[in-house]
Amino acid sequence: MNTVVTSKEEILKASRQLIQQQGWSAVNIRAVAAACGVSVGAIYNYFDSKAALVCAAVESVWCEIFHPPEDHAVFQDTQVCIAWMYGRMEYGCRQYPGFFTLHSMSFMQEEKSDGKKRMKQTWQHILDGLCAVLKRDERIRADAFTEQFTVERFADVLFSLMLSALLRQEYNLEAVLEIVRRTLY
Repeated sequence: MNTVVTSKEEILKASRQLIQQQGWSAVNIRAVAAACGVSVGAIYNYFDSKAALVCAAVESVWCEIFHPPEDHAVFQDTQVCIAWMYGRMEYGCRQYPGFFTLHSMSFMQEEKSDGKKRMKQTWQHILDGLCAVLKRDERIRADAFTEQFTVERFADVLFSLMLSALLRQEYNLEAVLEIVRRTLY
């Protein structure tokens, strides 16, 4: 058995494959070591516990799903960005069945504080990205936002709609785009 893993990314790739094939609950030190063809100790060189491995694997899945597109024009137009995000959510559901639902339910438990913290960081990154797109979108009416109805509040509404779509696995993109059109343009 090979006891040298060439990179942390190989471990995360094997973990993502396990999640795709068996669900994310299949990710544990022994299963990942077997998938990588290495000893259990080799995995511990990179992750000090199963919890650390699972957290990194979940973060890795989020990064794969929402990997930035090559065409950065996506982030100049709110409607195009939302369409891209919904497409990525559908991709994530196809590639990782049940991932979003199980991930959100599992990591919201109190004892999973590190996972909860990472999830909140990921979500904040997405929210910040939505705010940036809203601020760059030149087609938005000048009076669309006020002191009470801010870019941040609207981004939060959009993100809530996206999370709801993820959990229900119902991607009614046209309804969300209609909300954007009626509110901003």
